[in-house]
Amino acid sequence: MSSAADPQRTLMFVEAGEASDVVRRQRARNAAVIAALGARLRANKPRALVTLARGSSDHAATYARYLIETRAGVLTSSVSPSVSSIYDAMPDLGGTVVLGISQSGRSPDLLNAATQATASGALLVAMVNDEASPLAEQADMVIPLCAGPERSVAASKSFVAALAATLDLVAAWTGNAAIESALSQLPDQLKQAWELDWSAALPILTRTSAMYVVGRGHGLGIAQEAALKLKETCGIHAEAFSAAEVRHGPMAIVGNGFPVLLFGQADESLDSVAALAGEFASRGAEVISAGIPDAPGVVLPVIEADPLTAPILEVASFYRLANALALASGRDPDRPPHLTKVTETL
Repeated sequence: MSSAADPQRTLMFVEAGEASDVVRRQRARNAAVIAALGARLRANKPRALVTLARGSSDHAATYARYLIETRAGVLTSSVSPSVSSIYDAMPDLGGTVVLGISQSGRSPDLLNAATQATASGALLVAMVNDEASPLAEQADMVIPLCAGPERSVAASKSFVAALAATLDLVAAWTGNAAIESALSQLPDQLKQAWELDWSAALPILTRTSAMYVVGRGHGLGIAQEAALKLKETCGIHAEAFSAAEVRHGPMAIVGNGFPVLLFGQADESLDSVAALAGEFASRGAEVISAGIPDAPGVVLPVIEADPLTAPILEVASFYRLANALALASGRDPDRPPHLTKVTETL
C-alpha cells in the first residue's frame, strides 16, 4: 500500500497521512493552554468529567473515558445531546467538567447541550478543529485540534488529533512523566505507523459485507472508529464491540468464514483479547488482528509503543487500509453516499 501503488491519492489518503505533523503542531501550539487547564483541574478537583460528542468525536470520547478514569481517577461519562435538544432537560453538572469534542463545533444539538451544561454549573472545555466555531466561542477554555482543513467526509487526522490532545491533557493534569514521554515519541511513531503495510487484510475484507471489530479498554474507541470507517468508506456493515461484551449475544452469529478485526495493546486487557482471538478462530472465523502477538489468522504489523499510544498508532495504520479497501471495492472514500462533512443533528 505504498503511495506508488496507490495512484488514486484520495483526500482521505492525504489527510490521514498528515496526522504526524498535526500532532507535532498541536503539542507546540497548545502547551500553554494544556498546562493551565491541567493546573486548574488539579486545584479544583472536579467530581466528574462528562463528554459531549457525536460520531468519530464520540469514539475519541470513549478513549478519553478509559484514560481519565484509569489515570486521573475521575468518574467519566457521556451526556446524550438529545437529553437537552429533544427533552429539554439536563442533569445537575455543578462541579463537573464538560469536554465537548467536535471537528466543526457547529452541530445544533451539541451547542444546545453545551449551553445548558454551563448554565448548570459545569466548566466547558471545547476540543475543536474550527476555532471560530460557536462551540469554541461559548467555551470556558478551548483546546484547538490544529488538524487544519479536512475536506474528506471521512474524518481521520482530526480523530487522531482528538486522541493526542486528550492524552496531552491527562499528562498535564496528572503530572505523569511516562505519558509525557510516550507523547514525545508519538509524532515520529505516527509517521512510521502510516507506512506499515496492512494489505494482507484486503483479500478477506474485499469479499465481505458484514463483520465485527473488537477492542477493549483504551482500544475500544479505536474499534468503534474503525467500524464506522468501514461503514462510511467501504460499505461494510461493521459492528464494534468490547472484547467482554461480544462474548454475550453477539457471539451467536460468529461462525465459519465470519470476519473479525481485533485491536490490542500491551496492557491488562491484552490477555482477554488474545483469548477471544483464539475463540473466534476455533469457530472458523477469519481473524485479522493488530497488536496481539501470536494471534491466529492474519497478524498485521504494528509499531512497538506505550499501551496508551499504541491504539492511536493502530488507527493511523487502519486509515490507510480503509482507503485502499474502499478503492479496491470501487468506492470513493471522500464522498460516501448520503453523508456530508458537517452533520447538523437537532
